[in-house]
Amino acid sequence: MTATRLSKKEIEALSQFRYQLRRFLRFSEEVTHEHGITHLQYQLLLHIRGFPGREWATVGELAERLQAHHHGAVSLISRCEKLGLVKRRTGRADRRSVEVHLTREGSALLDELVAQHREELLRLQGIFRVPGADELDPDKP
Repeated sequence: MTATRLSKKEIEALSQFRYQLRRFLRFSEEVTHEHGITHLQYQLLLHIRGFPGREWATVGELAERLQAHHHGAVSLISRCEKLGLVKRRTGRADRRSVEVHLTREGSALLDELVAQHREELLRLQGIFRVPGADELDPDKP
């Protein structure tokens, strides 16, 4: 694969995007810590309720959403289970699979954190943006 040398403008656009992304992730790390969980635990809760079409997800689906290895997702689920935030159930359709559900406590915590994250994203409107084709296309003026 041949590397294409990017222009200064393109590199600045990518740098700005990474900076704004990191600022948002740092916000997430801080607000989740204030609520006694890690940002990964928050992401797990978010992906459980946010799974398309249902209010639960399998371990494998969560590993994919988190971009983690299966055993890493299992460990994260176990830590959240010890905190009373999630519970595991044998799969209804496939008894070999494991469904992960939010508990009442997990759901309440997620509601609080989602509201804070949404508020932060709304605050960042116009500041946080993905570089468009204009910034990344060297043929555009």
